[in-house]
Amino acid sequence: MNLLQEKADFQCKALLIIYRQWKSDNIYTSHLRPMERHSNLYVTAAFVAGILLTLGFKDLYPDLERRFRRRGGIIDDSGGPHLDAAGKVTLKDNTDREPSLLPEPVIPVGIEGCIGNTPLFKIKSLSEATGCDILAKAEFLNGAGGSPKDRVALSIIQMAEEEGLLTPHSGDTIYEGTVGSTGISLATLCRARGYLAHICMPDDQALEKSDLLLKLGAEVERVRPASIVDQDQFVNKARTRAAELTADPDRPGRGFFADQFESEANWRAHFSGTGPEVFRQTGGRLDAFVAGAGTGGTISGVAMYLKQRLPGLKVILADPQGSGLYNRIKYGVMFDPKEREGTRRRHQVDTIVEGVGINRVTATFEAGRELIDDAVRVNDEQAKMMARWLVEKDGIFVGSSSAVNCVAAVKTATEMGPGHRVVTVLCDSGTRHLSKFWAQAGNVGGQVNTSIADVLDARQRS
Repeated sequence: MNLLQEKADFQCKALLIIYRQWKSDNIYTSHLRPMERHSNLYVTAAFVAGILLTLGFKDLYPDLERRFRRRGGIIDDSGGPHLDAAGKVTLKDNTDREPSLLPEPVIPVGIEGCIGNTPLFKIKSLSEATGCDILAKAEFLNGAGGSPKDRVALSIIQMAEEEGLLTPHSGDTIYEGTVGSTGISLATLCRARGYLAHICMPDDQALEKSDLLLKLGAEVERVRPASIVDQDQFVNKARTRAAELTADPDRPGRGFFADQFESEANWRAHFSGTGPEVFRQTGGRLDAFVAGAGTGGTISGVAMYLKQRLPGLKVILADPQGSGLYNRIKYGVMFDPKEREGTRRRHQVDTIVEGVGINRVTATFEAGRELIDDAVRVNDEQAKMMARWLVEKDGIFVGSSSAVNCVAAVKTATEMGPGHRVVTVLCDSGTRHLSKFWAQAGNVGGQVNTSIADVLDARQRS
């Protein structure tokens, strides 16, 4: 027996009981005068009417409520399951209903559509240790090459296409001298947009970077580290290779030198992308922006965007040992003590940190140099201890340049005092630094009693 039949039987039984009671009352009141009998009849009729009204409204009310709520826009169950006349559950076919009122989703086109809009998150351990909000822009989550160089590589390619210097699927090859991240981004985007990639890099960089470049279809040329005045230096070598291809009539396509150190497209990628994102994600509330500089594009582009909106913002350069940029900001000269004759152990920058630090002036860095308020020096031991700290305390596994940024962010926060908000950049994953930086930083495990003071007080080993 279904629900509707049960309700009907219940109502019939209720009416039968009421009728019998009424008839019984008539028998026992037959001796009364007519007026008294009529009065009892009216009372009984009113009672019966009340019962019927109650039973009817009980069945009608849920339907009235649903109609009212639908009309008022509170619910819309027109497409859901319902009981039919036989009391069976039926489903309605909604394929012919009008399209949803939801906005059209924005779906990225190609891997280049996955670049930018990276998360900004609070590093819990560093924020607790300093009393400041230390926020990290997760640039390692860019969708092409997994670093902020994705923005730069895409910007360079797009600008070259607009100027007619590159034509997709024509055999054109993009050449660049890079220590790894820019090359990885270029190799990825070259394949996505119909170009070939030729990367020149120092042969003392982590092997996993060159191995990854090969897997991405790039041609990799590892050269010995050398001064920028040497024509065999990796950047100069890339420029030469691009000119050779363009001049060779027997080889298809043209050679294009990306020139990340001097290209305006570099800092503009951060002026139009990273800077606005940081401003929006913080709601315009930040006291300092801290970043290292390799080409200088990130710190220049972000500083140019943020400073015009937040004049009181402090822009701080994070610089590894062996780099001359610290003194460029502090004293206006490009010099580092390790540059003294006979003391330098390497041909580029005397540090295990890769991706930031340089000993020459570049156009991308100079574009925003006047907006940089101060510089913080970070030694290799501090960088290694910070990298371990981030894994041990937060589960964040990043590379050497990110560790440098975080040390400088903590130093800046400590100097500014509790209650401030400091934003920095996490550039790439630690997986690109296994054979060099993390080989020296060591494995992480066991109980950790390191304090933030231990990290900041770490001294460089001789």
